[in-house]
Parts: sequence; structure tokens; C-alpha cells
Amino acid sequence: MPNDTRPKTGQEALELLKEGNARYVDSLTNPDPAMQRRPELISDQDPLAIILGCSDARVPVEIVFDQGLGDLFVIRVAGNVVAPSQIGSVEFAAEKFGTKLVVVLGHSHCGAVTACVEALINPEQNYTPNLQSIVDRIRPSVYNLHELATANGQDVDADELLDRSISANVRMSVSQLKHGSRALEDLTTSGKLLIVGAEYDLETGKVRFLED
Repeated sequence: MPNDTRPKTGQEALELLKEGNARYVDSLTNPDPAMQRRPELISDQDPLAIILGCSDARVPVEIVFDQGLGDLFVIRVAGNVVAPSQIGSVEFAAEKFGTKLVVVLGHSHCGAVTACVEALINPEQNYTPNLQSIVDRIRPSVYNLHELATANGQDVDADELLDRSISANVRMSVSQLKHGSRALEDLTTSGKLLIVGAEYDLETGKVRFLED
């Protein structure tokens, strides 16, 4: 949305969402096959993948993967961190719908990982308690990288540290899903569920899947 048309108040933003939903409802009579699927999804769903992604508005998961209604079971949280509620959501989709794939999707220029890197470089950085809880979940994946970067006494390259930290954070979330739930561990061990990590590049639009 161009800056000159962005809402100035919360009420204006609400009105834009109402108008957008009205357009969506009108589109349901469109012959587009994606819209025609909606009635069959009212009582059931069969998503092809579970995506644990970041809340960042620049990473709309269905658009990034060119998928439609009912195709993806999406869980979004700042920093694509893993907490009990995220694990429970993945368990629900994997067990209820038999979905065979989980993708932990990080992205370049992630604000949550940036906040964690900044907190390590500048310990005086202050965040609200709730934001701090997200930073604390990311911290273990970033801390060792920061320690290695500062071990020789040189200044830290913040951009390089951020890039490496984003990948490390994705890998940590993958590991937490694989090993933080007996149900998910059983499914992955038996080959009934695949959990992988990936990174979305804001500049190119490409998703790079991480190797183990």
C-alpha cells in the first residue's frame, strides 16, 4: 500500500479491512477455481504443509509459496520462535489432518532476530517484558555466534552476525520441534512427518531450504 494512502488511525485501518473482506466475499462467486474450493473447506481441511513462520508483514506465506485456500496450515509468531503454543498447533495439524510436512520459515532482515543481536552487542538495550521473552527464546541460537565473533577482540560485523543468526534461529526452531514433543518426535522418527527449515529472501523473493 503506497504511503500516501495508508490509514492514519486504527479506525481507518479497520474500515480498510472491512472493505477488503467485502471484496473477498464478492469474489466468492468468481469462476476462479481457488474461490470455488471454499464450500468444500467449510467442514474440513487437508493442508499440504504446516508453516511456522515469522509475523513479519513482508512475508505472506500463501503468496510466497503460491498456494490457495486450505492449502497451508500457517502459524506465525515474531522470530518464528517455538513455544508450547506453537508446538501444540503443529501437533494438532499433524495429528488431526495427517499433514506430512512442517516448514520453519525465517527471512532476511528479521526484526526479532535483529533485536536479539542488538541486545547482545548492546546489553543496555531495553525491551518490554513480552518482547524480551521473544528475544530470550532466540538468544541461545545467537549467543555462541556472538561469542565466536568477539573472541579475538575485534569489532562485531553486525550484518554478518544477523545473517548467520537468522539461519541459526531457524535451525534451532527445527530442532525444538523435532525433539520438544514426543508426538512430533515419533512422527518424524517413523517417517510420517518431515520437518525442515527455510529462509525467505526479501530482496529476491526466493526461499532457500536449509540442509541438515
